[in-house]
Amino acid sequence: MDMTPKPDETDRRFATTLARGMAVLRAFRASDDGLGNQEIAARTGLPKSTVSRLTFTLHSLGYLSHAGWGEKYRPGPALLALGNIAAASVGFVDVADPIMQPLADETGTLVVLAVRDDAKMLLMKTWRPAGVSSIWLDVGQRIPIVGSASGHAVLAALPDGDGPARDAYGQMIRDGFVTVPLADRYTPTINAVAVPYRSRAFAEPVAFTCGAMAEDLSDARAQSEVGPRLRDAVRQLEHATGTPPALVRRG
Repeated sequence: MDMTPKPDETDRRFATTLARGMAVLRAFRASDDGLGNQEIAARTGLPKSTVSRLTFTLHSLGYLSHAGWGEKYRPGPALLALGNIAAASVGFVDVADPIMQPLADETGTLVVLAVRDDAKMLLMKTWRPAGVSSIWLDVGQRIPIVGSASGHAVLAALPDGDGPARDAYGQMIRDGFVTVPLADRYTPTINAVAVPYRSRAFAEPVAFTCGAMAEDLSDARAQSEVGPRLRDAVRQLEHATGTPPALVRRG
């Protein structure tokens, strides 16, 4: 199930070369120690010859950098500056810091802010618990919409939908947070609980999520402790930012 609208690449206004350049930039992850053209081609599905032209152009414009001939590409100063501008425009993240970091520390879970990005959920911000090392996700990584608590939370806050969206909406009405049954999770090794948040900075709701390895976060604890605490934390953020609840009541 994919409820994400796709760009119409047949529309004459659609700039294919720009889209391919953006695909190259989106191939980078926070954990990467640089990427070569072959690795970028594998991640994007673009021909290596196309990737070579794109990386050359992006490097010339300062969006990518490398130490010298044959070296791997890394995000360049122009891209970092653009990222800082984008981050500064999302003011609720700063307000969320003193709310979400204590939540991470006290529950021993990774708290994540995720936004919908094409057919995935993109991790935009993480709050790591102090003294816990078994955390698996980082900023820039992408996880599936369907099968992840983050994705289901966003689906629950959309005006309509069936399947996972309907089930997640029912959970939000009943509990105020969303989990995914083990059989439906995109990976059985991770357990998570999520709550949607509607920011004025984005056209769609985003999701705040608490997660941990399944052996560290049982279903019972997710339901009885972590879920309610995350729900209350998001409500605190809504109050602090003057933002209405993300859930839209369906008829």
